[in-house]
Amino acid sequence: MPKVAEILIARGDGFVTEMTGEVMLLFGGFAGDRHFGLTRASCSRTPWHARGTPISNTRQISIVSVEECAAVASAMGVARIYPSWLGANLAVKNIADLSALPPSTRILFPSGATLFVTEENVPCKLPGKVIAQEYGHPDLAGDFVKAAMHKRGVLALVEREGLIKTDDRLKLVMPRSRQ
Repeated sequence: MPKVAEILIARGDGFVTEMTGEVMLLFGGFAGDRHFGLTRASCSRTPWHARGTPISNTRQISIVSVEECAAVASAMGVARIYPSWLGANLAVKNIADLSALPPSTRILFPSGATLFVTEENVPCKLPGKVIAQEYGHPDLAGDFVKAAMHKRGVLALVEREGLIKTDDRLKLVMPRSRQ
């Protein structure tokens, strides 16, 4: 059964997140999180817009899986990678191949809160720098992007508000396919 393993928030300007036991999921994301908001400024991930252009925030919530974090750690030759080092907002467990969830998948919580998956989260260098610093090995910074490809989780926006808690059971609603 898929479950919430950790709930995390990036307070202030920092990239690394910190754990909390529960959070009210609002239409802008997690209140107090650096990614909170209905809009965000365009960046290098949206080159079709001039940098800094206000756009819809489809990156409100970053979700990783405990299993994929372990696989990335193994590929990098380190003991463990904490979801907080990746700037994740949610760490889940028991979702096979989380990063392969298709866009439009809904993740439902017992309170009725719902996340709408927008895309796979492509790895960047920031978490690699954190991992390298934590282990005291600068060469690890460059290893992360390759090791985490298709294992970095997914991004989501809030479809329905509600309280979410650590250990909440999750229900996945897959999008209809065009067979």
